Formats: sequence, C-alpha cells, structure tokens
Amino acid sequence: MFSVKTSLKGKLLFSLLALSSVLFAADLKMATTTSTGDTGLLDVLVPKYKADTGVDLKWVAVGTGNALKLGENCDVSVVFVHSPSAEKTYVEKGFGVERTPVMYNDFVLIGTPEMKAKFAGKNIAEAFKIIETEKIKFVSRGDKSGTHDKEKSVWTTALGKVPEKQPWYLEAGQGMIATINIAAEQKGVTLTDRGTYIKYEATHKGNPPLVIVYEGADALKNFYSVMAVNPKRCSNADYKGALTFIEWITTDKIQTEIAQFKLLDKQLFYPDFKTRAR
Repeated sequence: MFSVKTSLKGKLLFSLLALSSVLFAADLKMATTTSTGDTGLLDVLVPKYKADTGVDLKWVAVGTGNALKLGENCDVSVVFVHSPSAEKTYVEKGFGVERTPVMYNDFVLIGTPEMKAKFAGKNIAEAFKIIETEKIKFVSRGDKSGTHDKEKSVWTTALGKVPEKQPWYLEAGQGMIATINIAAEQKGVTLTDRGTYIKYEATHKGNPPLVIVYEGADALKNFYSVMAVNPKRCSNADYKGALTFIEWITTDKIQTEIAQFKLLDKQLFYPDFKTRAR
C-alpha cells in the first residue's frame, strides 16, 4: 500500500490534485453527431479552438438522439446536432438554450450504380415508393439519429408509415459509415448525409461500391445547430464555455474554415449562421 510519509510529499500530492482539477475544469465537453466526427471536420476545428481559446474541446460523436440525451443527463455542456424537430422539442422541454444555426448540407440516397435509372425523374416520395414496391433492401440507421429522423419523415410522407417490419427493411443500429458498409454488403440503398458520403467516397479513392442514386430534393436539406445545455437544469454545465464555443463557431473566420473543408475537392458543409433563422 502506498502512503505519504512526509509533509513535502503530501503538499506535492495536493498540488498535483489541484492542478489536475484546474486542467479538467478547462475542458469543454461536447456531444455531437457522427457526421461531424466521421468526416474529419472536428479534427480540423478542435485544434483551432484550442489555439484560439486555450480550452480543450472534448467531444463524443453519437447519433443526434444520443447526443441530446447526454445533454439532458448533464454529461456535456454543449450539443452540436442535426435534427431540427428534435432540437426544438429539446429546447421547449428546457434542456437546451441558445440554439444557433451553424452549417448545412443535404441527404442523398445511395445504392449500386445500376439503380440510378430507377429513380431518374422521380421525387423523393416516389423514389421511396419504388424501394417498397421492388423490395430493394433499405438499410436504416435505426439509432434515433438525425439521419434516422429524416428517413422516418420521408417514409411517412411516401407510405404513411415506416415499413419497419418488412423483410427488406434492415436496421443497422450503428453510425453512418457502418450503415453504408452494410448497405454495400447487401447491395441495397441507404440515406446518408452528403458529407459522410464524400468521406466514404474518398476512402475508396473516388470509386466506391455505392453511388448517389437520388439527390436534390428540398426535403433532404440537412441543417446543423449548436446549443448550450441549460445551466438551470445542470448546475455542473460549463455555460460560459458553451457560449464561448457557440460564439467562436459562428465567427466569420470559422464559418470560412467550414466552407473550405473539402475532400476530393468537394465541399462537405456550407456555412449557415447568417442565412438561417433560429
């Protein structure tokens, strides 16, 4: 058993504990969606935040539903997600404050190259009806993520319900890259945010097994927002730190960084702070 035998050692131990507490307090904890992590965007932004503020941004990338739950449970101080309806409910229930637009891209339907012709000239509801009629394997995120929310919205528009019990409807219950890989194995289709698809495309050196087979519908816009966890509910939340991050990510400098983030010379996200109402 280790024991402190001298006053000097005791003081040293206390100093180290105090220092670690200060360093830990300097961390800002954030829950975010898988697409900000999978694409590599946060790998670019996090070091810049450290350089600009001196604060270490500690983040975990999960589905939007789980990210919001982490905020609700007071495990993080800020959430950065992409499901407007879920975000509004979260704010209305008093879990989040200062919801602020950050960026956007869109969702695309991907499948094998020969599927492109099936969806040509169709609207998004018609495209999903074709999936049902032809029993094309559809791989759902199935994880309460922002993408999963969008899937369910499109299915409800197309069919009046989500076909969860159909044998061709598969639930991955995983992140976007894993879901895409399952769809590729099944030679099926899945809905993905464009940013993650471009990352997947880059991983395959521009020649991936799955390609975009449907895109461009207004209903497939994908909006990202950031929120602070409500300090009135979570006394341990770093509200000041969250506000600093929100202000930082919406500056012209960082909005430009987001716009300039590219893979395969393709833009993954578009700045949104000045163009979208809260």
